[in-house]
Amino acid sequence: MHQRLTPPTGPTVTTGRRGMARKALLAASALGVVTALMAPVRAGAAPAPAAPTAATPLAANGQLSVCGRQLCNASGQAVALNGMSTHGTQWYAQCVTDGSLDALAQDWRSDVLRVSTYVQEGGYETDPAGFTARAQKFVDAAHARGMYAVIDWHMLTPGDPNANLARAKTFFTAMAKKYKNHPGVLYEIANEPSGVSWSAIKSYAEQIIPVIRAEDPDAVVLVGTRAWSSFGVSEGSDESEVVNNPVNASNIMYTFHFYAASHREEYLNTLDRASDRLPVFVTEFGTQNYAGEGANDFTMSQRYLDLMKRKKISWTNWNYSDDHRSGAVFKTGTCNGSTWAGTGVLKEAGVWIRDRIRQ
Repeated sequence: MHQRLTPPTGPTVTTGRRGMARKALLAASALGVVTALMAPVRAGAAPAPAAPTAATPLAANGQLSVCGRQLCNASGQAVALNGMSTHGTQWYAQCVTDGSLDALAQDWRSDVLRVSTYVQEGGYETDPAGFTARAQKFVDAAHARGMYAVIDWHMLTPGDPNANLARAKTFFTAMAKKYKNHPGVLYEIANEPSGVSWSAIKSYAEQIIPVIRAEDPDAVVLVGTRAWSSFGVSEGSDESEVVNNPVNASNIMYTFHFYAASHREEYLNTLDRASDRLPVFVTEFGTQNYAGEGANDFTMSQRYLDLMKRKKISWTNWNYSDDHRSGAVFKTGTCNGSTWAGTGVLKEAGVWIRDRIRQ
C-alpha cells in the first residue's frame, strides 16, 4: 500500500497496584511535572515544556480501552485521537527533539505521537537494544508533554509479520514491561503486512498479544490488516475476512492505512463499512500517493477526515520529518535548525494537516 522508499543518502477502570501507579502518572502529567527523558539532539534545542494551563489529552482521558467499536477514555466516553507519526527513527531521529515535540503538543495541539521503529532497512534488527531505547526515549518524551504514544512495530519488508516473530516478542516484552503501569501507550504490532493471508496475520497477532498482556493487561493493541493494512483491498479482498474471522483477543483495534491520491472510493467505502463492524484506528495516512510523494489531493483527504470525524475514528498522519517527499510535513533542512512552531517551516501538506489537528 505505502511502499516506503529508503530516504536519499544526499471503559475499563484499572484497580490495584497497577491502577494506582497509572493514576499517579496521570496526576503528574496533569501538573506538567513529568520529566522529559529525551535529551536534546543538539545544543540549542528547546527546554522541556512548562506546566500546561489546561489538561493535556493524556491527563483528560486517562487509560484508554475499546468499548464496542469505539476507542473510549477512562470514563467510558468515545474519543478520537489525532496526531502525527514519526518517520523511521533510524533516519529521522533528528526530527524528534524537545523543540519539535513542544511544537507538536502545544502549537499543533496533537493528542498522540506514533513512534515508528522499522524492523529492517537499517532499523531494529541492526541494534535491538539501541532501537528499543530510542523508542522508549521518544515515548517518554510524548508522555512528558501529555500526549499518548503509539508504539509502532514498523514491519514492511518482508510482508509476513511471522518472519520477525521472535524479534517482535523481544521488543514488545521490553516495551510492555516498561509501560505496564502507564496509561499513555497503545501497541501497534504489525505496521503493514503484505503478500500474506489474513489467517497468517491473525496467527501472529494471537502469539504477540499474550506477550504484551503478560506485562500490560490493560493497554489497547492495534492489529495490522492484510495488503498494507487496507483490510485486504490492495490484494483483491475486503474487510469480510476480518469480520468473519476476528483475532481471538479483547481490547484490540484493527488498523487501516490510506494515501488519498492513490486510494479512492473503494478504500473510502471499505473504511466506512469496516468501521461499522470493527473497531478501527487509522495509524497512517497521507494526502499524496501511496509512496507519500507527489501532488496532494486535499479534496479526497478531506472526505476521509470527515468520515473519521463523524465516526470518531482516531488517526495519525505520515510523517513528522523533513524528508524530501511531499508527505513529510517539514521543509527540507528544518530538522537541522531550531524553529518548529508555526507554518513557515511547513510544506503544503504540513500546513494542511496542522490545521486539521488544531481544529
